[in-house]
Amino acid sequence: MTITLSLVLGSILLGVGLAMDAFSVSVVNGMNEPQMRKEKACLIAGTFGFFQFLMPMVGWFCVHSLAQAFETFQKAVPWIALLLLLFIGGKMLREGIRENRARKMTETFGEAVEEVSPDTADEVRPFVAPLGAAILITQGIATSIDALSVGFAFARYSAPEAFFCSVIILAVTFLICIGGLEAGRTIGTRLSGRASILGGIILICIGVEIFVRGVFF
Repeated sequence: MTITLSLVLGSILLGVGLAMDAFSVSVVNGMNEPQMRKEKACLIAGTFGFFQFLMPMVGWFCVHSLAQAFETFQKAVPWIALLLLLFIGGKMLREGIRENRARKMTETFGEAVEEVSPDTADEVRPFVAPLGAAILITQGIATSIDALSVGFAFARYSAPEAFFCSVIILAVTFLICIGGLEAGRTIGTRLSGRASILGGIILICIGVEIFVRGVFF
C-alpha cells in the first residue's frame, strides 16, 4: 500500500462531502435532546462514522465482485434514502406536534390537570422521544447509503488503500457530527420545545434533497 499526500487529502475532502447529510441529522438530534450526555453524542457520531466507513467498503467490494448487480441497485439508493428519512422525519414531526400540544395544555391548565385523571395527566406531560438504537441505525443507513457510489471511485485502489481511505472518512464524519450535535444542542435549548417539529421538517427536506440529487444530477 502506498500512502500519498493526494490520497490523504482526497479522502479528507471526500469525507467532508459525504458527512454533510450526517451533520444535518446530527444537528437535528442535538436539537431534539439539548441535555444529551457526551457519551451518547460520541455514540451517535461514531455510528454515523461507522456507516460512512462501511458503505464505501461495501461499494468497493461490489465493484470488484458484483459490478452488474451493484449498478442496478444504485438506481434504488435515492428511493431508499428518501423513504427512510420520510419515515423518521414524519415520526419526529408527529411527536413534536404532540409534545407542543401537551405543553400548551400544561401552560393553560397547570398542575390542576393532574387531578382530572391519570390518562389526561399522561397526555399533558411533555412527550420526549428517545433516540433509540433502531432509529439511530436507520439514520446512519439513510445518510450514508449514497456513499456506496464511492466504491466506483475506490475501484482503482487495492483493498488496504480503500480501507485506509474509509477510515479517514470515518474520522472526518465523527468530528463533523460531534460539531453538529453540539450546534443542535445549543439551538434546541433556545427553541423551547419546538425542536422536534423543526427537526422533522429538516429530516424530510434532507430526504427530498438526497432523492433529487440522486435521480436528477
